[in-house]
Amino acid sequence: MALTVDIEYPLPQGRLAAAFSLPIDRPGVAVLFGPSGSGKSTLLHALAGLIRPETGSIRFGETVWFDGAQGRFVPPQKRPVGLLFQESPLFPHLTVSENIAYGLRRWSAPDREDAVRRWIDRFRLTGKEDRPPASLSGGERQRVALAQVLAPRPPLLLLDEPFSALDPPTRALVRGEVRRWIEEEGASALVVTHDVVDALTFGETLMILSAGKLLQRGAPLEVFSRPASSEVAQIVGVENLLPAQVVASSEERVILEVGKGRLIAVGEAPHEGRCFVSIRAEEVILERGHPAQSSARNRLLGFVQKLIPVGVQVRVVIDCGFPLTALVTRQAVEELSIQPGAEITAVIKASSVHLIPTE
Repeated sequence: MALTVDIEYPLPQGRLAAAFSLPIDRPGVAVLFGPSGSGKSTLLHALAGLIRPETGSIRFGETVWFDGAQGRFVPPQKRPVGLLFQESPLFPHLTVSENIAYGLRRWSAPDREDAVRRWIDRFRLTGKEDRPPASLSGGERQRVALAQVLAPRPPLLLLDEPFSALDPPTRALVRGEVRRWIEEEGASALVVTHDVVDALTFGETLMILSAGKLLQRGAPLEVFSRPASSEVAQIVGVENLLPAQVVASSEERVILEVGKGRLIAVGEAPHEGRCFVSIRAEEVILERGHPAQSSARNRLLGFVQKLIPVGVQVRVVIDCGFPLTALVTRQAVEELSIQPGAEITAVIKASSVHLIPTE
């Protein structure tokens, strides 16, 4: 069973040409990531039935939602989806509880009340049940809108920037609750986000979309750490993104185990001890010779694996107990005699090692 999409639709700049298949017979989240105007929201609207593609087809399992060749089009009210827009308006004349219960009108009163209470508790909205949307903060309104979409238990979620109005602690809480709900219900979700942490921690699959075209698809960490093209690398903006484990920490520094190597970072150690390490390639300095000890810098001895020309610069991929990419000038490559197999020292300031907590 799968959601199978192969459609085309005009965009303000270019055309959306999306072709992919996602399993729907097990719980899962696919994240759409890319620059503004790339067609991410348009794709969600096409899946929801709010726009009609020019050509192609959309199938949800055995059900055909759209077939341009046969003239078939299932209207949005007959598609079992929960859709959350980036700016989803709530009913201004209804209370928080009434907004959440809106899609449950065919449920029995006890079941409806129980569902509303569970979402009130789950999204930390206790005490706001009888308040109108106008009296809520932007983050509270977004939580109510999300609860309204999830309460009817749709098998497919289409979420457009669902956590954008939330502060970081609330964002992590709500993201975790939505993920747990998806697992409990066996649902599937397609989520649009511009947030790197959301893209990295929320889904099993990451799809990079640009100018209407799907450029790369894979596990989030794989896509972020190994972009398939320079365009994808520019979109994700992070060349080095690696899973890490805290082995020691103090007020001044955090020592991390990364692959077969270790790194020193500045900052607060993640609560659970696990995290992702993010290092921009331009923050990696290359030197010849063996590393010297320094408390403020990471000096890692490694071997050059490959060189990837990028305009006037070169990406140098190094094995130093874990894969590390540096971005240097062509002149530096010549002066340091950098070539595959060469021994090299990578120097990284502790302050350039950024920690992204996992959940």
